[in-house]
Amino acid sequence: MPQLAWEIWVFAVAVAAFAGFVKGVVGFAMPMIMISGLATLIAPEIALAMLMLPTLATNLWQAGRQGFGAAISAVKKHWRYLAVLLVMIAFSAQLIFVLPEAVMFLTLGIPVTLFAALQLVGFQLRFPPTAHRKVEVVVALFSGFVGGLAGVWGPPTVMYLTALNTEKLEQVRVQGVIYGTGAVMLMLSHIKSGLVTVGTAQASALLLVPAIVGMAIGFRIQDKLDQALFRKMTLFVLVVAGLNLVRRGIFG
Repeated sequence: MPQLAWEIWVFAVAVAAFAGFVKGVVGFAMPMIMISGLATLIAPEIALAMLMLPTLATNLWQAGRQGFGAAISAVKKHWRYLAVLLVMIAFSAQLIFVLPEAVMFLTLGIPVTLFAALQLVGFQLRFPPTAHRKVEVVVALFSGFVGGLAGVWGPPTVMYLTALNTEKLEQVRVQGVIYGTGAVMLMLSHIKSGLVTVGTAQASALLLVPAIVGMAIGFRIQDKLDQALFRKMTLFVLVVAGLNLVRRGIFG
């Protein structure tokens, strides 16, 4: 297991709890918050390995919160997105030690920030029905590619679901299904890449409880949000997440 000072462990627990809280409120952003927070004091590859189990556990909870049948329905509705996403995660995870981090973060951060900012000021992105499948595949390709490298495929997924004007509970459920299946593939892919070991898995397991507790608190807030406020909060988190990705791409 990574040898870290106790102060760093306390910081890591706080980051995991906050990431879980935000995820509970808006349904995403846990990997972005954890990779950004943990990597300020921990090597980025170790930070990525440490977010694996909290991400997997919270996404499974989120996907099944309205019942098994609802989760299966989400899979049937978005099976193309899931299939393309999983293949791309498996592929790009093997490139983690090859591609520059800066390129990856900027490629993800710039479009996410622009999209969310435009939505907040009133611009409404909509896809014509005839282009739905093409857009679905393109976004899934992009999400899976950056997801395998950084463990972050939430922003493009949220962009896609928001553009479809997905209802709050359905959006949160679908995100849980997509992120949960993606998290399984990410972990398996990084076992193969050598990033996930017994030691890093033990470190990741230590962050499970704070992440779950934070998410439980966030769920209580999410349940009280109406659709309009939920959408605004989702877009605001996207802007913050996108700017943070751009910052990491420029300054490291």
